[in-house]
Amino acid sequence: GVGGAPLGGDQLGRDVLSRLLHGGSALIGSALVVAAVVTFLATLLGCFAVLSPRLGRLVERAADTAILLPSVLGIMLVALAWPGGGRLAVSVAAVVLGTPYAVRIVAGAAAPLAATGFVEAATASGERLVHLALREILPNLRATVLALFGLRFVEAVYVIAMAGFLQLGPRPPEADWALMIRENGPGILLNPWAVLAPGLAIGLLAVGVNLAANALAPATARRAALR
Repeated sequence: GVGGAPLGGDQLGRDVLSRLLHGGSALIGSALVVAAVVTFLATLLGCFAVLSPRLGRLVERAADTAILLPSVLGIMLVALAWPGGGRLAVSVAAVVLGTPYAVRIVAGAAAPLAATGFVEAATASGERLVHLALREILPNLRATVLALFGLRFVEAVYVIAMAGFLQLGPRPPEADWALMIRENGPGILLNPWAVLAPGLAIGLLAVGVNLAANALAPATARRAALR
C-alpha cells in the first residue's frame, strides 16, 4: 500500500484497512445476537418439548419445514417483506430460520434426561412443567448449549455475509466485510487485498469461533449439535 494505507485503497480510493477494521464490528455483533437469541429460544423450547408431546410434535414439524426451505430463499422473503430491509431484517430471518432446527438439537440431547429416574421422581411428586424443564433438565445441558452457540454463531456469520453479497443487508457506503467483497470484486486485479482481506477475515472469524467451541465443548455435545 501507499500513502499510509498498508492494504491500499478500494474502488473509490477509500483505505481498505480502515474499512476492514470498522466493517467487522457490525457483522460480529449481529452474528452474536442471532446466535444468542437462537440458542436461548432453542434451549427453552427444547427443554419443554421433551416434556410436552404436543409441543414436541410442533417442533418436529417446524424443523422439517425450516430444513426444506433454502436459507437464501427464506432470507430473501423476510428481507424483501420487511419495511426498509437492512441488517435487522436479515438478523430476524436468521433467527426464524435457525431456531426450529436448533430446538430439535436441544430436544434430542434432553430426551434421555427426561426419561431418567430423578425427572420421573420429580414428576411423580407433582412438580410443575416449568420446574422440570428449568431445574431438572436445563442444568444438565450446559455442554450441548455451549456447542450449539458456537455452531449457530458460525452459521450466523455465513448467513449475514451471504445476505451482504445479495445486497439484502447493509447498504453502501456502510463498511461491511461482505459488501467490501461485492463492491471490489470487479476491480480485484487492481487491488486484490480489497477483496482478499475481508474474505480472509470472514473465514478466520468462523474458523476461530468453531475451534473455540470445539475446545470448550465435549465431543458428545459437538456430535449432538452437528446432527
